[in-house]
Amino acid sequence: MHQSGKTVSFWSAVAMGIGAMVGAGIFALLGQAGQIAGSAVWMSFAAGGGIALLSGYSMGKLGARFPSSGGLVEYLVQGYGEGVFSGTISVLMYMSALVSVSLIARTFGTYAYELLPAGQPRVFVEIFAAGIVLLFMLINLRGPGSMARIENLVVLVKMLALGIFAIAGMVAMDPARLSPDHYPPVNMVFFSLAITFFAYEGFRIITNAAEDMPDPARTLPRAILTSIAIVMVLYVAVAFAVFGNLSADEVIKAQDYALAEAARPVFGAAGFTIMALTALLSTSSAINASLYAVTNVTYQLARLGELPHVFGKPIAHSREGLIISSAAIMTMAVLFDLSSIAAIGAISTLIIHMIVHIGHLRLIKKTGASLWLVLAAIGVNFGAIPLSAIFLYGKQPSILVWIIGFFLAAFALEIMLRVVTGRVIVKRIHNHAE
Repeated sequence: MHQSGKTVSFWSAVAMGIGAMVGAGIFALLGQAGQIAGSAVWMSFAAGGGIALLSGYSMGKLGARFPSSGGLVEYLVQGYGEGVFSGTISVLMYMSALVSVSLIARTFGTYAYELLPAGQPRVFVEIFAAGIVLLFMLINLRGPGSMARIENLVVLVKMLALGIFAIAGMVAMDPARLSPDHYPPVNMVFFSLAITFFAYEGFRIITNAAEDMPDPARTLPRAILTSIAIVMVLYVAVAFAVFGNLSADEVIKAQDYALAEAARPVFGAAGFTIMALTALLSTSSAINASLYAVTNVTYQLARLGELPHVFGKPIAHSREGLIISSAAIMTMAVLFDLSSIAAIGAISTLIIHMIVHIGHLRLIKKTGASLWLVLAAIGVNFGAIPLSAIFLYGKQPSILVWIIGFFLAAFALEIMLRVVTGRVIVKRIHNHAE
Protein backbone atom coordinates (compact mmCIF):
# COMPACT_ATOMS: atom_id res chain seq x y z
CA MET A 1 0.00 0.00 0.00
CA HIS A 2 1.06 3.59 -0.54
CA GLN A 3 2.24 5.60 2.43
CA SER A 4 1.13 8.88 0.89
CA GLY A 5 -2.45 9.07 2.16
CA LYS A 6 -5.40 10.09 -0.01
CA THR A 7 -3.62 12.66 -2.14
CA VAL A 8 -5.31 12.49 -5.56
CA SER A 9 -8.38 14.76 -5.81
CA PHE A 10 -10.95 14.80 -8.64
CA TRP A 11 -9.18 17.60 -10.53
CA SER A 12 -5.77 16.06 -9.89
CA ALA A 13 -7.06 12.83 -11.45
CA VAL A 14 -8.53 14.75 -14.42
CA ALA A 15 -5.21 16.58 -14.85
CA MET A 16 -3.36 13.26 -14.71
CA GLY A 17 -5.54 11.83 -17.49
CA ILE A 18 -5.28 14.94 -19.67
CA GLY A 19 -1.52 15.03 -19.18
CA ALA A 20 -1.13 11.43 -20.33
CA MET A 21 -3.54 11.72 -23.27
CA VAL A 22 -2.50 15.05 -24.78
CA GLY A 23 1.21 14.35 -24.64
CA ALA A 24 0.86 11.08 -26.50
CA GLY A 25 -2.03 12.08 -28.73
CA ILE A 26 -1.68 15.40 -30.45
CA PHE A 27 2.10 15.64 -30.49
CA ALA A 28 3.09 12.05 -31.23
CA LEU A 29 0.18 10.82 -33.35
CA LEU A 30 -1.46 13.75 -35.19
CA GLY A 31 0.93 13.50 -38.14
CA GLN A 32 0.50 9.73 -38.44
CA ALA A 33 -3.30 9.93 -38.28
CA GLY A 34 -3.29 12.86 -40.72
CA GLN A 35 -1.23 10.84 -43.17
CA ILE A 36 -4.13 8.35 -43.38
CA ALA A 37 -7.27 10.48 -42.92
CA GLY A 38 -6.00 13.80 -44.32
CA SER A 39 -8.11 16.87 -43.56
CA ALA A 40 -10.92 14.55 -42.33
CA VAL A 41 -8.74 13.57 -39.36
CA TRP A 42 -10.99 15.63 -37.05
CA MET A 43 -13.77 13.06 -37.73
CA SER A 44 -11.39 10.27 -36.77
CA PHE A 45 -10.47 12.05 -33.51
CA ALA A 46 -14.19 12.51 -32.73
CA ALA A 47 -14.91 8.82 -33.44
CA GLY A 48 -11.83 7.73 -31.46
CA GLY A 49 -13.13 9.86 -28.58
CA GLY A 50 -16.46 8.06 -28.77
CA ILE A 51 -14.69 4.70 -28.43
CA ALA A 52 -12.67 6.11 -25.52
CA LEU A 53 -15.83 7.35 -23.73
CA LEU A 54 -17.42 3.90 -23.94
CA SER A 55 -14.18 2.26 -22.75
CA GLY A 56 -13.87 4.88 -20.01
CA TYR A 57 -17.41 4.18 -18.81
CA SER A 58 -16.70 0.44 -18.52
CA MET A 59 -13.35 0.93 -16.78
CA GLY A 60 -14.76 3.62 -14.50
CA LYS A 61 -17.45 1.23 -13.28
CA LEU A 62 -14.85 -1.51 -12.77
CA GLY A 63 -12.59 0.90 -10.88
CA ALA A 64 -15.44 2.12 -8.68
CA ARG A 65 -16.13 -1.48 -7.60
CA PHE A 66 -12.49 -2.65 -7.50
CA PRO A 67 -10.36 0.41 -6.56
CA SER A 68 -6.79 -0.85 -6.88
CA SER A 69 -3.41 0.66 -7.69
CA GLY A 70 -3.05 -2.07 -10.31
CA GLY A 71 -5.94 -0.69 -12.38
CA LEU A 72 -6.59 -2.95 -15.36
CA VAL A 73 -4.49 -5.77 -13.83
CA GLU A 74 -7.06 -6.11 -11.02
CA TYR A 75 -10.00 -5.98 -13.47
CA LEU A 76 -8.48 -8.80 -15.53
CA VAL A 77 -8.05 -11.05 -12.49
CA GLN A 78 -11.58 -10.28 -11.31
CA GLY A 79 -13.04 -10.99 -14.76
CA TYR A 80 -11.00 -14.01 -15.83
CA GLY A 81 -9.78 -15.56 -12.60
CA GLU A 82 -6.32 -16.26 -11.24
CA GLY A 83 -4.80 -17.94 -14.28
CA VAL A 84 -2.32 -17.77 -17.15
CA PHE A 85 -4.65 -15.74 -19.40
CA SER A 86 -5.00 -12.88 -16.90
CA GLY A 87 -1.26 -12.93 -16.32
CA THR A 88 -0.42 -12.89 -20.03
CA ILE A 89 -2.67 -9.90 -20.77
CA SER A 90 -1.29 -8.10 -17.69
CA VAL A 91 2.29 -8.61 -18.90
CA LEU A 92 1.23 -7.51 -22.42
CA MET A 93 -0.29 -4.36 -20.95
CA TYR A 94 2.94 -3.62 -19.07
CA MET A 95 4.99 -4.10 -22.26
CA SER A 96 2.60 -1.85 -24.21
CA ALA A 97 2.92 0.84 -21.55
CA LEU A 98 6.72 0.81 -21.83
CA VAL A 99 6.50 1.12 -25.63
CA SER A 100 3.98 3.99 -25.32
CA VAL A 101 6.15 5.98 -22.92
CA SER A 102 9.26 5.47 -25.05
CA LEU A 103 7.31 6.77 -28.07
CA ILE A 104 6.40 9.91 -26.10
CA ALA A 105 10.01 10.31 -24.94
CA ARG A 106 11.18 10.07 -28.55
CA THR A 107 8.63 12.77 -29.48
CA PHE A 108 10.02 14.99 -26.70
CA GLY A 109 13.52 14.45 -28.12
CA THR A 110 12.36 15.37 -31.64
CA TYR A 111 10.73 18.67 -30.57
CA ALA A 112 13.70 19.55 -28.36
CA TYR A 113 16.02 18.93 -31.32
CA GLU A 114 13.92 21.23 -33.55
CA LEU A 115 14.59 24.09 -31.11
CA LEU A 116 18.38 23.73 -31.40
CA PRO A 117 20.37 25.83 -33.90
CA ALA A 118 20.36 24.24 -37.37
CA GLY A 119 22.92 21.57 -38.19
CA GLN A 120 23.27 19.96 -34.76
CA PRO A 121 24.00 16.19 -34.65
CA ARG A 122 20.87 14.01 -34.51
CA VAL A 123 22.21 12.19 -31.44
CA PHE A 124 20.66 15.02 -29.39
CA VAL A 125 17.23 13.46 -30.08
CA GLU A 126 18.31 10.35 -28.13
CA ILE A 127 20.03 12.40 -25.40
CA PHE A 128 16.90 14.51 -24.79
CA ALA A 129 14.62 11.43 -24.91
CA ALA A 130 16.62 9.56 -22.26
CA GLY A 131 17.20 12.68 -20.16
CA ILE A 132 13.52 13.54 -19.72
CA VAL A 133 12.69 9.98 -18.59
CA LEU A 134 15.53 10.12 -16.06
CA LEU A 135 14.32 13.49 -14.72
CA PHE A 136 10.75 12.34 -14.11
CA MET A 137 11.90 9.04 -12.66
CA LEU A 138 13.67 11.07 -9.95
CA ILE A 139 10.57 13.25 -9.41
CA ASN A 140 8.27 10.20 -9.15
CA LEU A 141 10.54 8.64 -6.52
CA ARG A 142 9.14 11.31 -4.18
CA GLY A 143 5.68 9.69 -4.39
CA PRO A 144 2.26 10.50 -5.89
CA GLY A 145 1.65 13.68 -3.87
CA SER A 146 4.48 15.61 -5.51
CA MET A 147 3.57 14.02 -8.86
CA ALA A 148 -0.01 15.34 -8.67
CA ARG A 149 1.05 18.90 -7.72
CA ILE A 150 3.49 19.16 -10.64
CA GLU A 151 0.95 17.63 -13.02
CA ASN A 152 -1.71 20.24 -12.15
CA LEU A 153 0.62 23.11 -13.00
CA VAL A 154 1.95 21.60 -16.24
CA VAL A 155 -1.52 20.67 -17.51
CA LEU A 156 -2.83 24.19 -16.83
CA VAL A 157 0.00 25.78 -18.85
CA LYS A 158 -0.34 23.21 -21.64
CA MET A 159 -4.12 23.57 -21.98
CA LEU A 160 -3.85 27.37 -22.10
CA ALA A 161 -1.24 27.24 -24.88
CA LEU A 162 -3.13 24.62 -26.91
CA GLY A 163 -6.45 26.41 -26.35
CA ILE A 164 -5.04 29.74 -27.60
CA PHE A 165 -3.47 27.99 -30.60
CA ALA A 166 -6.72 26.17 -31.46
CA ILE A 167 -8.86 29.33 -31.23
CA ALA A 168 -6.37 31.53 -33.13
CA GLY A 169 -5.79 28.77 -35.68
CA MET A 170 -9.51 28.39 -36.35
CA VAL A 171 -9.93 32.18 -36.68
CA ALA A 172 -7.03 32.42 -39.16
CA MET A 173 -7.75 29.20 -41.10
CA ASP A 174 -8.92 28.89 -44.68
CA PRO A 175 -12.25 26.99 -44.44
CA ALA A 176 -11.79 25.74 -48.02
CA ARG A 177 -8.93 23.53 -46.78
CA LEU A 178 -11.46 21.62 -44.63
CA SER A 179 -14.00 21.22 -47.42
CA PRO A 180 -15.28 17.64 -47.89
CA ASP A 181 -13.98 17.97 -51.45
CA HIS A 182 -10.48 17.46 -50.00
CA TYR A 183 -11.40 14.47 -47.81
CA PRO A 184 -9.95 11.06 -48.68
CA PRO A 185 -12.35 8.11 -49.15
CA VAL A 186 -14.45 7.55 -46.01
CA ASN A 187 -12.83 4.17 -45.35
CA MET A 188 -9.53 6.00 -44.66
CA VAL A 189 -11.15 7.66 -41.63
CA PHE A 190 -12.07 4.21 -40.27
CA PHE A 191 -8.58 2.90 -41.01
CA SER A 192 -7.07 5.66 -38.84
CA LEU A 193 -9.28 4.84 -35.83
CA ALA A 194 -6.69 2.72 -34.02
CA ILE A 195 -4.21 5.60 -34.07
CA THR A 196 -6.72 8.27 -32.98
CA PHE A 197 -8.08 5.99 -30.25
CA PHE A 198 -4.49 5.43 -29.13
CA ALA A 199 -4.33 9.22 -28.68
CA TYR A 200 -6.85 8.81 -25.82
CA GLU A 201 -5.26 5.68 -24.36
CA GLY A 202 -3.69 7.60 -21.47
CA PHE A 203 -7.05 7.91 -19.68
CA ARG A 204 -6.62 4.48 -18.10
CA ILE A 205 -3.75 5.93 -16.04
CA ILE A 206 -6.46 7.42 -13.81
CA THR A 207 -7.53 3.89 -12.77
CA ASN A 208 -4.09 3.32 -11.24
CA ALA A 209 -4.64 6.26 -8.85
CA ALA A 210 -7.84 4.77 -7.36
CA GLU A 211 -6.21 3.82 -4.05
CA ASP A 212 -4.94 7.38 -3.62
CA MET A 213 -8.44 8.92 -4.05
CA PRO A 214 -10.55 9.88 -1.00
CA ASP A 215 -13.76 8.46 -2.61
CA PRO A 216 -12.83 6.34 -5.67
CA ALA A 217 -16.37 5.02 -6.27
CA ARG A 218 -17.54 8.58 -6.95
CA THR A 219 -14.32 10.25 -8.13
CA LEU A 220 -12.89 7.69 -10.57
CA PRO A 221 -15.73 7.34 -13.15
CA ARG A 222 -16.34 11.12 -13.19
CA ALA A 223 -12.63 11.89 -13.58
CA ILE A 224 -12.22 9.43 -16.49
CA LEU A 225 -15.22 10.70 -18.49
CA THR A 226 -14.44 14.37 -17.75
CA SER A 227 -10.84 14.09 -18.92
CA ILE A 228 -11.82 12.25 -22.13
CA ALA A 229 -14.53 14.81 -22.96
CA ILE A 230 -12.16 17.77 -22.44
CA VAL A 231 -9.43 16.15 -24.56
CA MET A 232 -11.92 15.20 -27.29
CA VAL A 233 -12.99 18.85 -27.72
CA LEU A 234 -9.33 19.93 -27.74
CA TYR A 235 -8.27 17.30 -30.32
CA VAL A 236 -11.04 18.21 -32.76
CA ALA A 237 -10.30 21.95 -32.38
CA VAL A 238 -6.56 21.43 -32.88
CA ALA A 239 -7.19 19.21 -35.93
CA PHE A 240 -9.27 22.05 -37.42
CA ALA A 241 -6.51 24.58 -36.64
CA VAL A 242 -3.74 22.43 -38.15
CA PHE A 243 -5.50 21.32 -41.34
CA GLY A 244 -7.13 24.74 -41.77
CA ASN A 245 -3.68 26.35 -42.03
CA LEU A 246 -1.56 23.63 -43.67
CA SER A 247 -2.22 21.31 -46.59
CA ALA A 248 -2.25 17.56 -45.95
CA ASP A 249 1.12 17.33 -47.74
CA GLU A 250 2.63 19.98 -45.44
CA VAL A 251 1.34 18.16 -42.34
CA ILE A 252 2.78 14.85 -43.54
CA LYS A 253 6.14 16.47 -44.36
CA ALA A 254 6.34 17.89 -40.82
CA GLN A 255 4.52 15.00 -39.14
CA ASP A 256 7.04 14.70 -36.30
CA TYR A 257 6.46 18.35 -35.33
CA ALA A 258 3.17 19.16 -37.13
CA LEU A 259 1.67 21.37 -34.43
CA ALA A 260 4.68 23.67 -34.27
CA GLU A 261 4.69 23.94 -38.07
CA ALA A 262 0.95 24.78 -38.09
CA ALA A 263 1.58 27.65 -35.63
CA ARG A 264 3.97 29.30 -38.11
CA PRO A 265 1.29 30.65 -40.52
CA VAL A 266 -0.73 31.95 -37.54
CA PHE A 267 1.95 33.40 -35.24
CA GLY A 268 5.12 33.43 -37.34
CA ALA A 269 8.48 32.07 -36.20
CA ALA A 270 7.62 32.84 -32.56
CA GLY A 271 4.57 30.61 -32.92
CA PHE A 272 6.75 27.70 -34.00
CA THR A 273 8.95 28.15 -30.92
CA ILE A 274 6.02 28.55 -28.51
CA MET A 275 4.28 25.42 -29.81
CA ALA A 276 7.52 23.45 -29.74
CA LEU A 277 7.97 24.48 -26.09
CA THR A 278 4.35 23.48 -25.40
CA ALA A 279 5.11 20.12 -27.00
CA LEU A 280 8.03 19.69 -24.59
CA LEU A 281 5.71 20.46 -21.66
CA SER A 282 2.99 18.16 -22.98
CA THR A 283 5.18 15.18 -23.70
CA SER A 284 7.08 15.58 -20.44
CA SER A 285 3.85 15.70 -18.41
CA ALA A 286 2.65 12.58 -20.25
CA ILE A 287 5.88 10.81 -19.28
CA ASN A 288 5.41 12.03 -15.70
CA ALA A 289 1.85 10.64 -15.45
CA SER A 290 2.76 7.43 -17.29
CA LEU A 291 5.70 6.64 -15.00
CA TYR A 292 3.34 6.94 -12.02
CA ALA A 293 1.00 4.38 -13.63
CA VAL A 294 3.82 2.05 -14.66
CA THR A 295 5.10 2.08 -11.07
CA ASN A 296 1.67 1.02 -9.80
CA VAL A 297 1.30 -1.69 -12.44
CA THR A 298 4.74 -3.16 -11.74
CA TYR A 299 4.06 -3.05 -8.00
CA GLN A 300 0.73 -4.83 -8.49
CA LEU A 301 2.26 -7.45 -10.81
CA ALA A 302 5.11 -8.05 -8.36
CA ARG A 303 2.73 -8.27 -5.41
CA LEU A 304 0.56 -10.75 -7.31
CA GLY A 305 3.58 -12.83 -8.25
CA GLU A 306 3.66 -11.85 -11.93
CA LEU A 307 7.04 -10.09 -11.73
CA PRO A 308 10.06 -10.77 -9.49
CA HIS A 309 9.87 -9.33 -5.94
CA VAL A 310 12.44 -6.67 -6.78
CA PHE A 311 9.81 -4.74 -8.80
CA GLY A 312 7.70 -4.23 -5.67
CA LYS A 313 10.54 -3.41 -3.30
CA PRO A 314 10.06 0.06 -1.76
CA ILE A 315 12.65 2.71 -2.59
CA ALA A 316 12.33 6.35 -1.46
CA HIS A 317 8.53 6.87 -1.60
CA SER A 318 8.10 4.71 -4.69
CA ARG A 319 9.12 1.23 -5.94
CA GLU A 320 12.14 -0.29 -7.62
CA GLY A 321 9.81 -1.16 -10.51
CA LEU A 322 9.92 2.55 -11.39
CA ILE A 323 13.70 2.41 -11.84
CA ILE A 324 13.66 -0.87 -13.79
CA SER A 325 10.81 0.32 -16.03
CA SER A 326 12.47 3.71 -16.62
CA ALA A 327 15.69 1.95 -17.68
CA ALA A 328 13.73 -0.14 -20.22
CA ILE A 329 11.94 2.97 -21.54
CA MET A 330 15.21 4.89 -21.95
CA THR A 331 16.77 1.93 -23.76
CA MET A 332 13.89 1.71 -26.27
CA ALA A 333 13.76 5.48 -26.76
CA VAL A 334 17.46 5.55 -27.62
CA LEU A 335 17.79 2.37 -29.71
CA PHE A 336 14.60 1.96 -31.72
CA ASP A 337 12.60 3.70 -34.44
CA LEU A 338 9.18 3.57 -32.86
CA SER A 339 6.89 4.56 -35.76
CA SER A 340 5.87 0.98 -36.63
CA ILE A 341 5.88 -0.01 -32.95
CA ALA A 342 3.35 2.80 -32.40
CA ALA A 343 0.97 1.02 -34.78
CA ILE A 344 1.57 -2.27 -32.96
CA GLY A 345 0.94 -0.52 -29.65
CA ALA A 346 -2.30 1.00 -30.97
CA ILE A 347 -3.84 -2.30 -32.07
CA SER A 348 -2.55 -4.12 -28.97
CA THR A 349 -4.24 -1.47 -26.81
CA LEU A 350 -7.57 -1.93 -28.61
CA ILE A 351 -7.30 -5.71 -28.03
CA ILE A 352 -6.41 -5.27 -24.33
CA HIS A 353 -9.35 -2.90 -23.79
CA MET A 354 -11.75 -5.28 -25.57
CA ILE A 355 -10.58 -8.19 -23.39
CA VAL A 356 -11.13 -6.10 -20.23
CA HIS A 357 -14.67 -5.17 -21.37
CA ILE A 358 -15.53 -8.81 -22.18
CA GLY A 359 -14.34 -9.74 -18.68
CA HIS A 360 -16.58 -6.96 -17.32
CA LEU A 361 -19.64 -8.88 -18.59
CA ARG A 362 -18.98 -11.52 -15.93
CA LEU A 363 -18.84 -8.82 -13.23
CA ILE A 364 -21.70 -6.61 -14.37
CA LYS A 365 -23.97 -7.45 -11.40
CA LYS A 366 -21.18 -6.44 -9.03
CA THR A 367 -20.33 -3.17 -10.84
CA GLY A 368 -23.90 -2.10 -11.62
CA ALA A 369 -22.86 -0.98 -15.11
CA SER A 370 -25.24 -0.75 -18.07
CA LEU A 371 -25.08 -4.01 -20.06
CA TRP A 372 -25.75 -2.14 -23.31
CA LEU A 373 -22.95 0.37 -22.77
CA VAL A 374 -20.44 -2.38 -21.94
CA LEU A 375 -21.58 -4.32 -25.05
CA ALA A 376 -21.17 -1.11 -27.08
CA ALA A 377 -17.62 -0.72 -25.73
CA ILE A 378 -16.84 -4.29 -26.83
CA GLY A 379 -18.46 -3.70 -30.23
CA VAL A 380 -16.59 -0.51 -31.15
CA ASN A 381 -13.26 -1.97 -30.06
CA PHE A 382 -13.96 -5.17 -32.01
CA GLY A 383 -14.89 -3.13 -35.09
CA ALA A 384 -11.80 -0.91 -35.04
CA ILE A 385 -9.30 -3.79 -34.70
CA PRO A 386 -9.79 -5.54 -38.09
CA LEU A 387 -10.19 -2.23 -39.96
CA SER A 388 -6.86 -0.98 -38.64
CA ALA A 389 -5.18 -4.36 -39.14
CA ILE A 390 -6.30 -4.51 -42.79
CA PHE A 391 -4.89 -1.05 -43.49
CA LEU A 392 -1.60 -1.72 -41.71
CA TYR A 393 -1.27 -5.07 -43.45
CA GLY A 394 -1.61 -3.33 -46.81
CA LYS A 395 1.13 -0.85 -45.91
CA GLN A 396 3.46 -3.21 -44.07
CA PRO A 397 2.56 -6.94 -44.24
CA SER A 398 4.92 -7.81 -41.38
CA ILE A 399 2.91 -5.69 -38.93
CA LEU A 400 0.45 -8.49 -38.07
CA VAL A 401 3.38 -10.86 -37.50
CA TRP A 402 4.80 -8.33 -35.05
CA ILE A 403 1.47 -8.09 -33.20
CA ILE A 404 1.22 -11.88 -32.92
CA GLY A 405 4.87 -11.91 -31.77
CA PHE A 406 4.01 -9.29 -29.15
CA PHE A 407 1.32 -11.57 -27.68
CA LEU A 408 3.54 -14.66 -27.85
CA ALA A 409 6.35 -12.76 -26.08
CA ALA A 410 3.94 -11.76 -23.30
CA PHE A 411 2.77 -15.40 -22.96
CA ALA A 412 6.35 -16.69 -22.87
CA LEU A 413 7.34 -14.08 -20.27
CA GLU A 414 4.28 -14.98 -18.19
CA ILE A 415 5.16 -18.69 -18.22
CA MET A 416 8.82 -17.93 -17.45
CA LEU A 417 7.91 -15.67 -14.53
CA ARG A 418 5.59 -18.31 -13.09
CA VAL A 419 8.41 -20.87 -13.24
CA VAL A 420 10.91 -18.43 -11.68
CA THR A 421 8.65 -17.01 -8.95
CA GLY A 422 6.68 -20.20 -8.29
CA ARG A 423 3.56 -18.14 -7.57
CA VAL A 424 0.23 -17.50 -9.29
CA ILE A 425 -1.70 -14.28 -9.84
CA VAL A 426 -4.33 -13.66 -7.14
CA LYS A 427 -7.19 -11.25 -6.57
CA ARG A 428 -6.43 -8.31 -4.35
CA ILE A 429 -10.00 -7.16 -3.76
CA HIS A 430 -12.54 -9.80 -2.72
CA ASN A 431 -16.31 -9.68 -2.74
CA HIS A 432 -17.62 -9.44 0.82
CA ALA A 433 -19.81 -12.46 0.16
CA GLU A 434 -16.82 -14.60 -0.90
